[in-house]
Amino acid sequence: MSLLFSPLTLRSVTLPNRIAVSPMCQYSVTKEDGVPTEWHLVHLGSRAVGGAGLVIAEATAVEPRGRISPQDVGIWNDEQVAAWKRITAFIKEHGSVPGIQLAHAGRKAIGDWVPVAPTTEPFPGGNTPEKLENHTGIVKAFVDGALRAIEAGFEVLEIHAAHGYLLHEFYSPLTNEGSIEERIAPAVEVTAAVRAAVGPDVPVIVRISGTDWVDNGWTADDSVVLAQALKAAGADLIDVSSGGNTAQADIPIGPGYQVPLAEAVRRKADVPTGAVGLITEAKQAEQILTDGSADLVLLARELLRDPYWPLHAAQQLGVEILAPKQYARAF
Repeated sequence: MSLLFSPLTLRSVTLPNRIAVSPMCQYSVTKEDGVPTEWHLVHLGSRAVGGAGLVIAEATAVEPRGRISPQDVGIWNDEQVAAWKRITAFIKEHGSVPGIQLAHAGRKAIGDWVPVAPTTEPFPGGNTPEKLENHTGIVKAFVDGALRAIEAGFEVLEIHAAHGYLLHEFYSPLTNEGSIEERIAPAVEVTAAVRAAVGPDVPVIVRISGTDWVDNGWTADDSVVLAQALKAAGADLIDVSSGGNTAQADIPIGPGYQVPLAEAVRRKADVPTGAVGLITEAKQAEQILTDGSADLVLLARELLRDPYWPLHAAQQLGVEILAPKQYARAF
């Protein structure tokens, strides 16, 4: 029995397998209005056709200044909700679960607006941010975005608290001061508020950076503390990535290089995790699950190269799954 192709239940939602499309920015909103386009329909829809159990839309800004770039998608108004509905319906029609990554870029925004952050120090090459003295408005923006996402048909919500974006900027000592309890407070408050707003049935995932990969930065041990607090706030799974808050990090990139971070969080914080980062082979993904390092594997670039990776992985692992009837003769 393959664990990779076994179901995973998170609250009221059951994923048909443990393969997730990792959120990947497409920078394809040409009108700069945050409204997803035909590109997003085809990009996300083809991964559902390809057999991924969970298809997570790219970093989706909860307010205009939270976009990474002017070409990013958003979830702050009704027009965006209407456009997302067509995409989520298609994903569900083809047997996958639609998820969305709710995001705020913080100081890493590269638009013609003033970014916000817990610091006035810009990210290298970026605009100087305005220091946020109070994050109450950010919490509300995430809650509003979560409610719109549910209206748009998304069934799994992921809060983006990684890669040097706003919530990561708050908890990393590279960009914020105070005790670890003070620094993690915004991420924990956002998670608790989203959980309260969407109710007990909707799965809430949080993506974190497991380490900053630099001295005096955020560490794997810190991530265990954060994961415990997020679990208590209502998170169902911690998606463990890394880095992004400094241009100086020396990251030991290689196959599955972030898996040990996911494993540490899973074992020490006693919370389900997702592993991501250079997961490319079916047997590699299966081993991550059988080793108990994670409960879900997220693929990014490999699914850009091959949208049908899940169907091919099933063949390699000797698992019989049904391809879409239009493609059945090829499988």
